[in-house]
Amino acid sequence: MTPSLLKRRFMDGASVDGQLRWLSIGLFILIAILSVLPSLRLLLEALSHMTFSASSPMVEVLRSERTWTALRNSFYTSGLGTLIAVVLGCGFGFVVTLTNIRGRAIWVFCFMLPMMIPPQVTALSWLQLFGPASPILNTLGIEPALGSPQPMYSAEGIALLLGIQSAPLVFLALRTQLIALPQDLLEAAQLSRASQLRVWVDIILPLCRSAIIAGAALAFVSSLGNFGIPAMLGIPAGYIVLPTLIYQQMAGFGNEMLSQVAGLSMIIALLVLAGMLLQQWLQQRSRYALLGHTAQSLSFRLKQWRLPLEMLLALVLCFILVAPLCALIVSSLVPALGMPLNADTITFAAFYEMIGRQGVTARAFENSAFLAFFSALVLMLVSLPLGYLLMRLPMRSRAVIASLIEVPYAIPGIVLAIAFILLFAKPLPFIEVSLYGTLGIIFLAYLSCFLSVCLKPVLSAMSQLDPALEEAAQLAGARPIQRLIDIILPLTAPAFFAGGLLVFLIAINELTVSALLWSAGNETLGVLIFNLDESGDSVLASAIAVLVVLLVAGLMSLLSLFAPRLPRGVIPWHD
Repeated sequence: MTPSLLKRRFMDGASVDGQLRWLSIGLFILIAILSVLPSLRLLLEALSHMTFSASSPMVEVLRSERTWTALRNSFYTSGLGTLIAVVLGCGFGFVVTLTNIRGRAIWVFCFMLPMMIPPQVTALSWLQLFGPASPILNTLGIEPALGSPQPMYSAEGIALLLGIQSAPLVFLALRTQLIALPQDLLEAAQLSRASQLRVWVDIILPLCRSAIIAGAALAFVSSLGNFGIPAMLGIPAGYIVLPTLIYQQMAGFGNEMLSQVAGLSMIIALLVLAGMLLQQWLQQRSRYALLGHTAQSLSFRLKQWRLPLEMLLALVLCFILVAPLCALIVSSLVPALGMPLNADTITFAAFYEMIGRQGVTARAFENSAFLAFFSALVLMLVSLPLGYLLMRLPMRSRAVIASLIEVPYAIPGIVLAIAFILLFAKPLPFIEVSLYGTLGIIFLAYLSCFLSVCLKPVLSAMSQLDPALEEAAQLAGARPIQRLIDIILPLTAPAFFAGGLLVFLIAINELTVSALLWSAGNETLGVLIFNLDESGDSVLASAIAVLVVLLVAGLMSLLSLFAPRLPRGVIPWHD
């Protein structure tokens, strides 16, 4: 090798190292700002005024009867909701995954839909289904007497909707495990003349115990941090849980109140953390190792029971999905609540009013679309190099950084919103620009919250790439950024776009974070529906909610088009 060639390779190597070094520094600073800094700021605020005196904000929080009432209510609604989620999720998981039921993809899509519909829309649709003012009950002539209480304004009503919204989490956790069970198990049991019931009790249930525990823990944690459902069903009835208590406490904004709210937020964050640690501990105790997988998954033949089971699943879906959505549509087509829907009363006035006359609707759509689009775009651009760098780290370092990225998504949205208020309440140093009260603070909170949503599909796709491709390009002299654009990006493009679409789908309807961060002129769709219902304009809220459901279903269908080209498990409702 000539001296000039050696020098050129040395220079190329130094340039390559420089590219990776600057890329790593930039991305890790970004992770620190989006993931670590908000949590640290919240912790500092909660501990900043902590003393042992009775006037300490944290002591006042712990002494307040409302705190303990909200804590008890949170445990009751979340616990009961988790029980409902486990029953629904396990029932659908076992039947849809283990049997030869027809139209499996449609069942999975419909069962996943409640999780993708915003919580405030779910609550609104159930409010329109029951009560004396329900348009659909008035249409059918079976409405309860005037003055009858609305059954959804109760702890059990909140728990029911939390359970329905969280059931897909249990379903997904269980289904992932069931798909991995090999057919060999069933064949071995059949050779021993074991019945299908005996196989399910003695083999399948023990192997799925850890997945059920994981799903239940996720459902509990998700219910604990849910704001939309308790806000729409609990606040009118004076029933408070921890997220709604924080929302109400924010009305008394001030330095001392901020410390109290930060203390309440830390209580929720610690409960969520404890729930996740308990889940991991229980999973470790009940974990079974499978020696190998076969190409064919476990499957039971239902024979004469197939039709009755399909009818039962349809009945359950009608109750948890179809009936509330029908009630929502009927409510959007009547002039006022309490009126029946018929040829004389049907009207599109609510849609015309919200789309044609109310400027706030167009503004909310524009704000939500802007936030969702640019959040998805920025996170797609960040996830590709970030995933590329993470895949080159040792396994332990990668796990630590991935956990840091997961924290903002794992903690309740209302806690994240408080952290961002604390972080950006004052103007930014040096440039003296204030983000508080602007779309900018919601945008940054979305980036922090949804980074892990966009990153997971990209990491999953990169883990399946053959490293020989990049090694060949490296030997040919391609630099890291060139390899990233010319080799990694084309091969991971479906996962890259799927991650962006998932972020867009979640962000377009988001309420919990934006409920505390919005200001006049910066409304989002979630805030608009919540405010309309709070002000008594339920018909107008129903019209917007119907449009949102159509948008969600359309985006989910669009995402399903990518599913055949994606690694297994990237699209939650697709095998």
